[in-house]
This record gives sequence, C-alpha cells and structure tokens, in this order.
Amino acid sequence: VNDPQGVTVRQGLASLGFGEVTDVRVGKYIEVRLDATSEREARERVDAMCSRLLANHVIEDYHFELEHERKGAMR
Repeated sequence: VNDPQGVTVRQGLASLGFGEVTDVRVGKYIEVRLDATSEREARERVDAMCSRLLANHVIEDYHFELEHERKGAMR
C-alpha cells in the first residue's frame, strides 16, 4: 500500500540524522522499523525521533512500544 505521508516522514527523519529508519507507516499509529544494535539504542533513537519530528508537543503526547523482529521473519 502506497503511504506518501510515511515516505515523507522517513525522508524527514533521514535528513535529521536517523538513517537507520528503513520504513515508516502513518495512520492512527505510526509504525517505524529501524536497525539498532541494542534495545537501549532503539529506545533512545525512537524517543529522539518523536521529540524532534513525529509528535506535535503542543497538541499531542506520545508513547512507543518496541517489538523485536528477526531478519527474514514474517510479521
């Protein structure tokens, strides 16, 4: 499914230095897939993404959940 808003957000994240993001889907929820070496790194990076681009702090709060995904695994 084509997600132009997701593509735009992924490009914005890349321009802010979040090059590890491989995919973004935007809807009621935002789903971000990224490559990280540890859970701690993933948490820190996602929190920074939310703070800098994904959440409008004037009207929105945010929280996130991490899911581990093995390469080649089906979701």
